[in-house]
Amino acid sequence: MRPILMKGHERPLTFLKYNRDGDLLFSCAKDHNPTVWFADNGERLGTYRGHNGAVWCCDVSRDSMRLITGSADQTAKLWNVQTGQQLFSFNFDSPARAVDFSVGDKLAVITTDPFMELPSAIHVKRIARDPSEQTGESVLVLKGPQGRINRAVWGPLNKTIVSAGEDAVIRIWDSETGKLLKESDKETGHKKTITSLTKSSDGSHFITGSLDKSARLWDIRTLTLIKTYVTERPVNAVTMSPLLDHVVLGGGQDASAVTTTDHRAGKFEAKFYDKILQEEIGGVKGHFGPINALAFNPDGKSFSSGGEDGYVRLHHFDPDYFNIKL
Repeated sequence: MRPILMKGHERPLTFLKYNRDGDLLFSCAKDHNPTVWFADNGERLGTYRGHNGAVWCCDVSRDSMRLITGSADQTAKLWNVQTGQQLFSFNFDSPARAVDFSVGDKLAVITTDPFMELPSAIHVKRIARDPSEQTGESVLVLKGPQGRINRAVWGPLNKTIVSAGEDAVIRIWDSETGKLLKESDKETGHKKTITSLTKSSDGSHFITGSLDKSARLWDIRTLTLIKTYVTERPVNAVTMSPLLDHVVLGGGQDASAVTTTDHRAGKFEAKFYDKILQEEIGGVKGHFGPINALAFNPDGKSFSSGGEDGYVRLHHFDPDYFNIKL
């Protein structure tokens, strides 16, 4: 399995996202320019220019026509995927952290960071079909809990919003009323900041990764803990294979601690776990810094990882990957 190295960012990667067809890969980094690549050969298609700060997160609509990005410049922007034209900018009073389109792409959830005296918040915006009719009003604003909300995604049928972040608690909110429906409890929940949250391809369960060196699999409706995957370093990114029962964890020390801890280069690996048996299957090495982003192609035949080193590595699996037996 030879990785394709995609060099286009000058700063650490923050997020990776495939479109639904799996032919495009969108990458966000701290260098202000979200980038789109061909997912088969890693060729760069173009960049989306207009942000004035690190870009933390992105999502692409089901028809691959619209891209939404959330940035530290206190905006979330809508883009035309094809032309790279900026269609709209949602302005906030603090950095925009997580963005997620609803099923049907008529709504988007955007989270904003705590800033000065402002608490973190979750905003629901209506996305107009015609960009000229787009407005900046929020349909709903949830004043968040303490600390940053690192991820917010839509639950089944857009009835709920699932959020997770610095206080290590996963919360499920009613997306109509804004009422808090469920919280993960202290015993089964994470002990430290939740860094990432990814839904399964059918949306029935989701996985969270945390600095407490574990990843956990949850039922999205009942918030029941299903599985726990334990590793030896903080987890910055998690993803699940849509094809096989595999879970991938990426991480490494905090960027500030890297130079003092490990002398072997390319040591930062994406670890594969058996989803059911919770055992490690193998790993893919190669990054020269912690892995900050992971994404599986919707067909399950390739995955990509983005690191603190500014590279995106695209891996197409060998045939024997599909026959791994434990």
